[in-house]
Order: sequence, then C-alpha cells, then structure tokens
Amino acid sequence: MTAKELRQKYLDFFKSKEHSIIPSAPLVPENDPTVLFTTAGMHPLVPFLMGEKHPLGKRIANVQKCVRTGDIDDVGDNRHLTFFEMMGNWSLGDYFKREAIEWSFEFITSEKWLGLDPRRLYVTVFEGDDNSPRDEESVRIWQDQFRKAGIEAEVTDDDKKVGETKRIVPLGADDNWWGPAGETGPCGPCTEMFYDVSPENGSLDDNFENLLDSFRLLEIWNDVFMEFNKKSDGTFERMKQQNVDTGMGLERTVVVMSGKDNVFDTEIFQPIIRKIEEISARDYGSPENQRPMRIIADHLKAAVFMIADGVRPSNVERGYILRRLIRRAVRQGKILGIEKEFSRDIVQVVIDEYGESYPELTGNKDKIFEELELEETRFKQTLEKGLKKIKEVIAESRKTEKISGSEAFGLFSTYGFPLELTREIAKEHEIGVDEDGFHEAFKKHQELSRTASGGMFKGGLADAGEKSAQLHTATHLLLAALRKVLGEHVLQKGSNITAERLRFDFSQDKKMTPEEISEVEELVNEAILKDIPVKCAEMTLEEAQKAGAMGVFGEKYGDKVKVYSILDFSREICGGPHAASTGELGKFRIKKEEASSAGVRRIKAVLE
Repeated sequence: MTAKELRQKYLDFFKSKEHSIIPSAPLVPENDPTVLFTTAGMHPLVPFLMGEKHPLGKRIANVQKCVRTGDIDDVGDNRHLTFFEMMGNWSLGDYFKREAIEWSFEFITSEKWLGLDPRRLYVTVFEGDDNSPRDEESVRIWQDQFRKAGIEAEVTDDDKKVGETKRIVPLGADDNWWGPAGETGPCGPCTEMFYDVSPENGSLDDNFENLLDSFRLLEIWNDVFMEFNKKSDGTFERMKQQNVDTGMGLERTVVVMSGKDNVFDTEIFQPIIRKIEEISARDYGSPENQRPMRIIADHLKAAVFMIADGVRPSNVERGYILRRLIRRAVRQGKILGIEKEFSRDIVQVVIDEYGESYPELTGNKDKIFEELELEETRFKQTLEKGLKKIKEVIAESRKTEKISGSEAFGLFSTYGFPLELTREIAKEHEIGVDEDGFHEAFKKHQELSRTASGGMFKGGLADAGEKSAQLHTATHLLLAALRKVLGEHVLQKGSNITAERLRFDFSQDKKMTPEEISEVEELVNEAILKDIPVKCAEMTLEEAQKAGAMGVFGEKYGDKVKVYSILDFSREICGGPHAASTGELGKFRIKKEEASSAGVRRIKAVLE
C-alpha cells in the first residue's frame, strides 16, 4: 500500500463513520506565537477541544503535515524524521473510548481496510496514579476486540512481560497520559497500539521496553481520551465535554504495511534517494552512504514544505531551523562527493511525489526553487574553506581530544559554521568540543544586535539571537526556582544554550520528584506571566556580593561586574544577552531531568 493509498483509505474510513474531512493546517501555526511549527494533528484544533464549536460538527478527521525539530541531530538512523504526516480523527464531545478503540481495531485489522494480523497487535493503557485510577474501561474494550478475533488478551504482570496472551501493558503517566499543554487544561489517559514487525524471529516473550528498544514492536496509533481538566490547585475534575484525539503516523504505518524495517526503504523516500544516487554516483546499499543520503532526503523534503508555508532562511526562530536543515543537507552532499548544486533536482522529486496531496507545493514551486538554491549557493561559498580549516583544527586538537571554545567560535565567526556543525564533524573524528568555552568566547566578542531583523551575526547561522537571549534569561529564573524548591545548596554547575533549548547543570545529589519538577516549572512560569523587567546594573564585585548576587562557573571577575536583577526573584552576576522582560519568554517547560555527574543533575528545558 502506497502512502497516497493509505491517506485515502484513512479518510474514507472515517468519512464512513460520519466524520467531516478537513485539510491540513499550515506548518506555521496561524494563531499561536508560542511554538515555531505545527507539531501534531491536534495543534490547530485546540480551541475546539476547549469547547469552541467547529463549523463542520463534532466529528473531524484529516492528515496533518507536521515538523518536529528536537531530533534533527538523530536524523539518519532508521526512525527519526523532521517532517512527517499524522493521520488523526477527533470527537469534540461526541463519541468516546468504545467507539475510538473499536474503530482503531477495525481499521487496522479489517481486510476491507489495512488487513493487518491482529495476532501481531499489542496495546498499552494508563496504569493509574494518585490523580486517576487505572483505565479499566479501555482494558475491557480491548479485550472485547481481541476476543472477537479469537484472541485471548490479558493484562501483563508487574514485570511488563509481553507474550502470546499478555497483550495489554499498563504504563505510567510518562507514557500513557496526555497533557495538559500548560499548567492547567484538558488532559487524560491514552492507549497506544504497537505492531510486531519481525514475527519471523519467533514468539514474543520479553519485557515491553526491551521489545521497543530492539524495534521488534513499533507504535502505529495513539488514542487520547481527554476526560479531565487540571485545575490551578493541581486537582483534576471530569470535563463536561469529553474529547477523543487520535494520531496514526503515516510513515510508520507505511513501514508496517511494506514489511520494511525503516521508512527510508519504503516508497515514501526511495524516489528521493534514487535521485541522490544518480547525482552522487554512489550506491545507497553501501552502509557508509546511507546516513548522508537519509539526511539529505529528510532535510530537503522538510525544507520544501516549510518554504511552501512561508518560512524563509534566516538567523532566528523558524528561519534558523530551515537554514540549519539546508546547510546540513549541503554538507552531507559534500561527504558524498557532490560538487555541483543539487537542491533543485531533489525539490522536483519531492513536488512530483507530494504535489497532488499538497497543492501548495506546486503553487509555490518557483519560490521553493529560488530560496533553496540561494541558500545552497551562499553556504557552498564558505563551506569549502571552512572544511579545510576544521581539518587543521581537528589535527591540532588531537592531544586534548577537544576543540577549544575559541577555535569553535573562530569557525563560526569566520566560516559560518554553527556550533552544531562543528560538534557534528568533531564527533565523526571522535573528539569533543568545549561548548562552554564557545559560549564564553561568543559573549566576549559579540554583542546582541537589536535590529529589526531580530539578531543577525556575522557568518550566518548564529547559536544566539533573540531566542537564545530568552533562554539565557530563563536559566536565571530556573536557578532561582530550583533554590526555592530544593534548597540553597543548589548552585549552577554549567549551562549550554542552543536556539531550541537550554541545558542547565546544578548541584544536587538526588533525582527530583515529579512534584518538585512541576513546582519549579510553576514558579518560572509565574515569573514569566508577571512580565517583570530584567534590569542590569554595573557595580564592584564586593557590592554585588553584598546585594546577594549569585556568581556562576567560579569566574574570575574584573573590577566591575554586571548584575542582572529580576525584582527579588533572581539576582546574578552575568554577561549578556538577556531578554528585556520576562514576558518575552513564552511558556517554560522542563523536558528532562537526569544525572550529569556525581552530585550534579541536569535539566533540559524549552520555551514554547
């Protein structure tokens, strides 16, 4: 089954279940400045999930184009993509768990639709916690569906070991609870469907997580049941309008339907990869060629869709992501020995493959060609010189096994190599990069440009700009919140900021609890909502210490220091750049809390 056939079958199925079919929303969110791209099918429908009436009724379905940028560095393996399509159906206060699960099972297993073997299907449900009990209703409905297919489906034991009859796996909130998107709002349990993609390797008899990690089980569908509203006091109440929000990844489903083990080997990507083979005179079947060809195919395909929806290469926000994708693709072309400009050839294949389903590609064809070719030409002019220089830097860095911060900054300022690219090339040569040193060099040699362009820096892709200034300011709020929640023993031990996220290391000898993480997020977001001015004052180090200012990294300060204050919430000795006020930051969210080293924990967080 081709991607085109799958899209149509999905929409036809839900049309038969009285759903109105709506077109994909643009990749650039139309009324939401807090996120860069549309990341899921439900994103454009949030107002209707919150109770606003949809003009087409209570049952909606579509295929939504999406972009996620958190995994760009991982693209090239057999699972990560930047651009993908999400098939989704929604009940806006109409049907609920039984219909959603029954229809999921019917579409997956019925010979009229996908006709997949129900004996290769396994599901997860919410196992319950202090806020909500185990989702027994979904368990019963799944057992009914399997029973109709002549299959006994029991719930796994505490060991989560999956087997012939152990098909229903209860998992915690991290896996099977959706939302809310903010501190308050709609949320609820979800049930996910997984398919055994390698039955030839014998019967399943292993822990569920192991089966996921080994790619034996592949997630193909998720049904979210928004039945609760989280209130500001942290309690949950059942909502009057209970919604269903589902998502079925088109690319993953094509993998399952084709019997392949990754999306790049399916008809979704093979036409693009064959064109790359033709341009490079290299064979995709050779292992050393697979990663660069996959990166080129993924990145340029994503770039085509971004430009069609109005994104232009630049140094900030969406434009920064687009520029990064194009430049990574150009560099991978260099690795494959492609000397000529090649983006136009790839663009044509993407438009040929997707133009019928997404007519905006054909309508913006000339604009797409123009933007991609211009960016490719710009980068190729500096890439050759930069690659020669980085080889010299790597050779000189062998003794320390790390590129110094000043060398990394020199590659950026002179050759337009963003830190991510230097990091990537260094990793290929099995050496590291002094990223803290890079940021220190950046602070010393560059001042944030407050121009109408939003922050342009010499050399192209900046690892700073307006977004980084906001994230830098967020680290001040984060440190202050951590000290309030965990205690005054918490000190900053390191910080790394990209255009997408902040990474913050701090002194703490034990893992934070979910409640502590939630409290820290809440404190930071409260400070953001208050739109507090960020004030800077120059004073002596002694005056700063008397004023209670925090100092980080054990820096050797000069006679005068800059102290940035956010009312009484935060006061730190620091260099720039910073936001003018906390209200510029958007929504703060902690994505991960983990160990960094002995006695040091690490937080990764984003502004949405």
